[in-house]
Amino acid sequence: MKKNKVAYMAKIGVLSALAAIIMLLEFPLPFAPPFYKLDLSESVVLMAGFAMGPMAAVLTEFFKILLNLIFNGTATAFVGEISNFFIGVSFVLPAALIYKKHKTFGFALLGMVTGAVSLVVFGSLMNYYVMIPAYAKFMVPMETIVNMGNAVNPKIDSLWTLVLFATIPFNLLKGVICSILATLVYKRVSPILHKEF
Repeated sequence: MKKNKVAYMAKIGVLSALAAIIMLLEFPLPFAPPFYKLDLSESVVLMAGFAMGPMAAVLTEFFKILLNLIFNGTATAFVGEISNFFIGVSFVLPAALIYKKHKTFGFALLGMVTGAVSLVVFGSLMNYYVMIPAYAKFMVPMETIVNMGNAVNPKIDSLWTLVLFATIPFNLLKGVICSILATLVYKRVSPILHKEF
């Protein structure tokens, strides 16, 4: 039992470190303001959830954010990091829960589609009600944030249109790309993730 617990935590540690490294390779998208940067670390967290269950996905997401904070600090007064955690969990947790019920490709696909929808819905609500208003309160005025969106898309002229034309497509693209990556890689690394030390 103790050996299994050590192996479980070791795998979470390795996957969290890998996800934290991938998180550094973030890049902006042409349709979103520059403070929206896409990283593909959720694909690693998704694989942790598929291999070891929903709690492993949540722990990997948490330690990924923690490692990123330790090595990079925060430029967002922790708003970005806290939001990143909850939005990431909204994607990987439903996928891992569904896959845990039936470990087949069909249920993995259903889990990832459900996770992507959850990511879009929860991410939009989180940005509209929490994340962007918090940025506006602690860092940059709302007008400046909206203007940054307007610079890349003239249709963005309010918080609502920022979420509609930037947040929603951004999160949808993230969910799709991370799901594709996890699908392509998971079967290859699955034997390693299931192997006992």
